[in-house]
Amino acid sequence: MQTERVTYLTSAEQKAALEAFAKARGESVGNVLREATVRYMAQPTEPNEEEEALKLLAKELNEAAPRIQASLDRTHAKMVALHEEMDAFFAEKGIR
Repeated sequence: MQTERVTYLTSAEQKAALEAFAKARGESVGNVLREATVRYMAQPTEPNEEEEALKLLAKELNEAAPRIQASLDRTHAKMVALHEEMDAFFAEKGIR
């Protein structure tokens, strides 16, 4: 691999942190920067299929939420009515 020199400016604190990081990994600063650059550039710049699928799923869930809430409200109302009916039945029989 033929290499070329790239020079960039950074703060003294960033340089020290980079040198410490490289030393802790047993690597050169240059190698750390090369790996970081490759990983950074490999990141997708456009939404990927998984992100698009999650967006569609979130949209469907947001659309379904009001129907789910209405169904829960109806179920709750039926349960309250049933509970009242049972209380009346048991009261009539002298059980409660």
